Amino acid sequence: MKNPIGTTPYDKQAHPESQVSVKNVAVGRRQVTDDLNKLLEILPQEIRQVLEEHSSHNSLVEVVMDLGRRPEARFPGKAEYLSEKPISREDLNYCIERVGHFSGDNRAGIEQTLHRISAIRNRNGEIIGLTCRVGRAVFGTIGMIRDLVETGKSILMLGRPGVGKTTALREIARVLADELDKRVVIIDTSNEIAGDGDVPHPAIGRARRMQVARPELQHQVMIEAVENHMPEVIVIDEIGTELEALAARTIAERGVQLVGTAHGNRIENLVKNPTLSDLVGGIQAVTLGDEEARRRGSQKTVLERKAPPTFEIAVEMLERQRWVVHESTAETVDSLLRGRQPSLQVRTVSDTGEVKITRELPAAPALGQPTPSWRPMGWRASGQMTPIPAKAETDRHSHNETTSFEQLLDASFPQADFFDVDAKTSGPNGEDLPLHVYPYGVSRHQLEQAIRVLNLPVVLTKDLDSADAVLALRSHVKNHSKLRHVAKAHHLPIHAIKDSNIPQIVHALQRMLNIDDTSLPETADLRLFAQSGSDDELEALEEARLAVEQIVIPKGQPVELLPRSATVRKMQHELVEHYRLRSTSFGDEPNRRLRIYPA
Repeated sequence: MKNPIGTTPYDKQAHPESQVSVKNVAVGRRQVTDDLNKLLEILPQEIRQVLEEHSSHNSLVEVVMDLGRRPEARFPGKAEYLSEKPISREDLNYCIERVGHFSGDNRAGIEQTLHRISAIRNRNGEIIGLTCRVGRAVFGTIGMIRDLVETGKSILMLGRPGVGKTTALREIARVLADELDKRVVIIDTSNEIAGDGDVPHPAIGRARRMQVARPELQHQVMIEAVENHMPEVIVIDEIGTELEALAARTIAERGVQLVGTAHGNRIENLVKNPTLSDLVGGIQAVTLGDEEARRRGSQKTVLERKAPPTFEIAVEMLERQRWVVHESTAETVDSLLRGRQPSLQVRTVSDTGEVKITRELPAAPALGQPTPSWRPMGWRASGQMTPIPAKAETDRHSHNETTSFEQLLDASFPQADFFDVDAKTSGPNGEDLPLHVYPYGVSRHQLEQAIRVLNLPVVLTKDLDSADAVLALRSHVKNHSKLRHVAKAHHLPIHAIKDSNIPQIVHALQRMLNIDDTSLPETADLRLFAQSGSDDELEALEEARLAVEQIVIPKGQPVELLPRSATVRKMQHELVEHYRLRSTSFGDEPNRRLRIYPA
């Protein structure tokens, strides 16, 4: 079990978009067993001699031999030629005679070792290339997730090839069998986990190994293991077909703990993969009722998780010593399907064997949309317009650079930048903060964007019982008496807005917090209005703000902007409305543009 050592404070300046807690855990150093000499013995004399004398032979990853090309040795981060002489058929045959039988997936091994020899064949089935991969048993590699292994929950390991998934599986099987006294069965399709030959490698401990005659029969062997050998844990490498995914679900439903790997680098890959999505619960399209769609502020047809995930925990192996843990696969998938970034737990290990656990609660956009980087562009980059500093970059002690709106926020809410949902503080009128708002028919994405950018002490809730106020569209309030009755019964004020757009949402939230002072000069943060943060969007918004602040308001003159697309013009309209000005679009596409009028 992991032992807490200490806590490292979170630096908000370094991570303005996340809430992070760090915990250090001490684990033992890793021990490596590779039987490298047995792999070198199958290589031709000239190649073997060069490798034995090489200064980095202990970190060798693989040796590549292709017919008619120079042999190549690959090390972490580099590759080197081993000889000027091309590989001949005699060289290939020399290796082939000294390894085991090549199975249906063109893989062979060396008996009693973990090394893997993979073949490349020509159209006639003759071997014309070999990849001799070094197999290492690394003891202590699961120190980062040992606490998760001991829970008895099924664990899915994801990661790119070569990141160490099979090595981790092997060590997990050993720990479960030897140290936790579980009945463990390994489904070893390519003899990669327990090595080649009939006797498994000692690295798997007391775990038992079932070999698979052909890769396409792996799902049958999985079911056979459960029916015939009464395992408590089944370890599977490379779940890649729909039949194997179904077999894994069948095993999990019988109460057997599963530990496996799947094709995919991140959990988002599995969500989008129709073949393997069942591992994380499966995806289906659901049509919502009118009331539910308004409550969520979403379309009527949405994607939702179909069933409980086969694997309750998912681990993304981004690097050998940096893993991302999803302690609840169900919650992660639900968050991704609703367009919200899930909370992440990042685990890293130092050279001394100390594990650092970092929890992040990022405010990121929807699935597949990277967080837009905020950097000067257009007029701002040219120096013609002074940027308004982001909240995390503002020096609280520099009153000369702080805007009036930010001064008001600092005076009213002196608490930290991130509001703890459970921590109650007093607002300007003595109410508890953060304010819990129940949105009805209002875009949740725009609400979250306004709260995040303006750093308002507001939390969105899906439960009327825990709400302090209701924010709804005016048309819905008029047409739905049930909402009015429920709000009245809960003694909740209803704040109605005409349209679900950024300016009206911002003004409504400011009214709720009693900070809506029309006498204050307003400043627009372009992050509120940009949807994807692209160069075109930010440049168009800068153009509109420059026109408003330097011409329309001070000089009282109308201004025409450059032609833009309909989507970008809509953002410019919302920005102009933020200044309580009027704008219209005129002209024909593709030269249709905005005209801004003085008040």
